[in-house]
Amino acid sequence: MVNGEDALFDLEPADPEQTGFAELPDRPLEELMAPDWADALRPVEGQLRSTLAFVAAQAENGAHVLPSAGHLLRAFQQPLADVKVLILGQDPYPTPGHAVGLSFAVSKRTRPIPRSLANIYRELHDDLGLPPRVHGDLSAWTDQGVLLLNRVLSVTAGNAGSHRGKGWEAITTAAVTAVANRMDSAGKRSPLVAILWGKDAEGVMPLLEGAPSIVSVHPSPLSASRGFFGSRPFSRSNELLLEQGAEPINWELPVL
Repeated sequence: MVNGEDALFDLEPADPEQTGFAELPDRPLEELMAPDWADALRPVEGQLRSTLAFVAAQAENGAHVLPSAGHLLRAFQQPLADVKVLILGQDPYPTPGHAVGLSFAVSKRTRPIPRSLANIYRELHDDLGLPPRVHGDLSAWTDQGVLLLNRVLSVTAGNAGSHRGKGWEAITTAAVTAVANRMDSAGKRSPLVAILWGKDAEGVMPLLEGAPSIVSVHPSPLSASRGFFGSRPFSRSNELLLEQGAEPINWELPVL
């Protein structure tokens, strides 16, 4: 499992901001992600390499690409077999220093935390009574099988949505499909709850093969008051996990 800012594979370059992208398109999948993710994404390997080449070219041409090369595929460094909750967002935070390769999360050192994450903490408190945190390290969730995935995995700094339509959607479509179609040792579908925040995330519902979904508007300050607040995604997801015979998530985050 991924812990804090540590990745399963040491991909972080010496300069975490802009070096290291050029080597990614040629790295074996098994060096970029957990082995079962490499197997699951093999059918879209060509598209993934094309998208990584696009990102590398953007960085080579002077664009400030986020997140850093070592965190670009971080969501796939968590084993696919361990996933039981999918939280799907849009694209990475476009503010330099914020994106860490896990949707909605930031580094434990980032202050202040993004407003979308502050709204998630507000709903976590209203839903389960858990205290908000001043940090944005969500690795305590990923350690329990929460996949924090964005629909698009890169962005140009200061330009939200700038890497949409550049190939990531095919990769994350394959990823969501893989999560939804996992089977346990008895040949039954593995437990899964999908938490879909925003229109981009909601669009993957047909890929989920009927897996329970909790859908609301995005937690952004622009939309949170129109249905995110009061949606109770954390308690509802635990109820749905229990119905499938899975252990609930302990959503409380540690004090760092």
